[in-house]
Amino acid sequence: MRKGFTLIELIVVIIIVGILASVGMTQYTKVVEKGRAGEARLILGSLRTAEIAENMENGAYTTLSGLGVSAPAACTSTHYFSYSCSSTTGTCTATRCTGTAGKTPGASASYTKTVSVDGNWGGDAGY
Repeated sequence: MRKGFTLIELIVVIIIVGILASVGMTQYTKVVEKGRAGEARLILGSLRTAEIAENMENGAYTTLSGLGVSAPAACTSTHYFSYSCSSTTGTCTATRCTGTAGKTPGASASYTKTVSVDGNWGGDAGY
């Protein structure tokens, strides 16, 4: 009797490992993107606090440039999102950078996260 594996057995094992790797990779990608969305939650929380302080001090909301919070208005190589704030409602929005802009040039899924001055979170992503 010969010891070893047949070609069919090796092919079956390679196929099973490939299926497991592809499932694991999609789950890994979701977890990584969920972590990147943490940047948006953190900065949006700071922007919300600044908008509330601005309204208490001056009686009106302001745009992103008037808040004094370090948040990029356009995609940069240091952040995963670009940010904006409405001077009428105080709602701030984070938009995921895609394409060649932003920290991750390969990102293809664009979505937004928003927070109002009342603390209501929204957007078009489940992260």
